[in-house]
Amino acid sequence: MKKEIHPKYEQTTITCSCGNVIKTGSTKKEQKIEICSACHPFFTGKQRIVDAAGRVEKFKRKYNLDQKTDAQ
Repeated sequence: MKKEIHPKYEQTTITCSCGNVIKTGSTKKEQKIEICSACHPFFTGKQRIVDAAGRVEKFKRKYNLDQKTDAQ
């Protein structure tokens, strides 16, 4: 590697808007983020499940697709 062309790699602090602080290494001294694994809905289990079955049923009723057709 050539000397003095790479940024300095140093200890950094990442701060989330929820207050979680993570220490790691980076070329930036300090970083602020909006969401982390401590507050993200997917990791906390507070994820909202979208039920698409109601939309499918509405589509089938609208276009009269409730009947099964045999193409054989």
